[in-house]
Amino acid sequence: MTSPIGHALRDRVRGWVLHAFPRAPAGTGINYDQPTGDPGLFDPDGPAWRVHADFPGMLSGGLCALMLQTLHPAALAGVWDHSNFRDDLVGRLRRTTDFVAGTSYAPVAEAQRLIDRVKRIHSKVRGVTESGVPYSADDPALLTWVHVTEAYGFLQGYRRYAGAVPVADADRYYDETRVVAQRLGATDVPRSEAQVEAYLMQVQPQLAYTARSRTVIDVLAHMRLPVPLPGLSRDVFLGAGAALLPAWAITMLGRTPADALRARLGAGSLRAMAPVFRAALNDGPAQRSCQRMGIDPARLRRPFA
Repeated sequence: MTSPIGHALRDRVRGWVLHAFPRAPAGTGINYDQPTGDPGLFDPDGPAWRVHADFPGMLSGGLCALMLQTLHPAALAGVWDHSNFRDDLVGRLRRTTDFVAGTSYAPVAEAQRLIDRVKRIHSKVRGVTESGVPYSADDPALLTWVHVTEAYGFLQGYRRYAGAVPVADADRYYDETRVVAQRLGATDVPRSEAQVEAYLMQVQPQLAYTARSRTVIDVLAHMRLPVPLPGLSRDVFLGAGAALLPAWAITMLGRTPADALRARLGAGSLRAMAPVFRAALNDGPAQRSCQRMGIDPARLRRPFA
C-alpha cells in the first residue's frame, strides 16, 4: 500500500468509513485513553481484542447478527415498537458500533458506564409481540439471544475476511465476551463454540420469519449509507454479512438463488478489499487502547493459527 495509487485508495476508504461512522471530537464520546494500565473488560492479549479490531469482519458480522435477530419475535418487536429503524437505521448501526467498541476497549469504569446506560434504556422497552406475547428488553433470555447472534456474527466475520480461528481460541472468545451480556443481565450465556451451536439449535423452534421480519430486511436492503456509491457499498457489506448466515437461517429467511449470488459477490469483494480497510484504519479505539496499555498495536494483527 505504498504506491501513490495505494495511498489514494487507502485514503478514499478511510474517508468512506469515517463519514459513515464518524468519531467523536477529542474530549467527547468514549474515553479510551485513561487511566493508563486499565485493560477494560477483556484481556488485551485475548481473542476479543483481535477479533473486534477487524473492521470488515465486525461490520459484516454485525449485519449478519441483525438479519438473525429479525427471526426472534421478541427481539424484533422491541425494534419495531421502540426505534425509528425505518428512518435512522444507519444511526442504529452507529450506536451499536460505539457500544461494542466501548465495551471491548475502554477502561472498566467507562465500559460499565455504557452498559448502565443501555440497561436504563432496556428498562423502558417492553410490549407485546405480533402474536400478543409480552416481552421486555431486559429479559435475560432475550439478552442472551442478542449477545449470541452478535458474537457469532463477529467471530464468523473474522474467520471469513481476516483469518482462521481455531476452536480453542473461539472458545476463549465466547467465554471472554459473555461478560458484557452478563453485566447487561443475560443468564445461561454459552461460553464455547459447541455451546453456541447447541444454543442456536435449541432456540430455533422459537424463531419465525414474519411480515415484520420481511419489512426490516427490506429496510436493510434499501439502507442508504452516507458515502459515495451508497448502493454498491451497501450491497457489498450486506452480501458479505449474508454470507456468514448459518444454513438453517438461510432456509428460514427464504434466501433465493439470486440472494446467494449476491452474498458470494459481496463476500468476494469484501475479502479482496479487506487489506485496504485495515491499512486505512490504524488509529481507532483498539490502537488507542494499546497505547493506554503500553503495548504494540501490531499484536492485534497476529494470526490465530
